[in-house]
Amino acid sequence: MAIRIKSRHGESVNQMLRRFKKLCEKEGLTKDVKRKQYFEKPSERRRRAMRKAIARVIRMNEPEPVVKPKARDARDARGAGRSGGGGGRR
Repeated sequence: MAIRIKSRHGESVNQMLRRFKKLCEKEGLTKDVKRKQYFEKPSERRRRAMRKAIARVIRMNEPEPVVKPKARDARDARGAGRSGGGGGRR
């Protein structure tokens, strides 16, 4: 899992570092390093996976929340928020 970053023309070190971090995150390297930072017993790993699976099942079985439409405020009623108008009142 070697990640190599070549500098682009006119790219600063900070931008290269940002790209490198993004690639590491995408590869899952940072998550893996954090997970392996401390030893976790296999029984603890199974227990954590079971809790995660139970939480996922509970989330799947919950009814979807009802989203109410937003109330129109006074600006929308006057038409000040619409595009195409020129110079509104202040």
